[in-house]
Amino acid sequence: MLTIHKRIKKKLVQVNDRMQSGYSYYLTEPIGENFDPRFKPELTPEKMLALGIFGGKYMTDCAAEFPPSWFARAKLSPDKYDPKLNFFGVRASQSLTIWIEKGWIYKDDPRGWFQWYCRYFMGRRIPAEDDRQIKRWYAIKRHIVQIKNNCKAGDLDCRKRQRQAVLHWAYDSRYI
Repeated sequence: MLTIHKRIKKKLVQVNDRMQSGYSYYLTEPIGENFDPRFKPELTPEKMLALGIFGGKYMTDCAAEFPPSWFARAKLSPDKYDPKLNFFGVRASQSLTIWIEKGWIYKDDPRGWFQWYCRYFMGRRIPAEDDRQIKRWYAIKRHIVQIKNNCKAGDLDCRKRQRQAVLHWAYDSRYI
């Protein structure tokens, strides 16, 4: 059997925003394709932004790095974190300071896991970091188990903070 792999020409992305200046990376895979077989996110970055994540504050200064379609329906708050913009209407994330203290931030993705996911989705690959982040993504399943064990199916008012946190990791917690 002949297997054909779609390849793209490496594309250089240069980043200059409030958190990164002079950083660049290459896209080596087609957008939304050729993910590690362990990594099966239920939501695209575009869908996550439209649903409401991170109080709308997360991606307000770096839209130029990503497709405009991602921001067409995004719920954003450039001035301050607004939990009302989150799908579940609650604050469900820790501050960037805590993320840094816990060692969760990779130097090339100073905004954390979601920034890594956006860049991975776009086609950037950094094997060791991809492996680390995919393991972190997989570990979030423990929260899904807690929701399933403590909530009636479809009860979106049960464990709202936990459901919002799971949503931040590309699991569609609306259907748990």
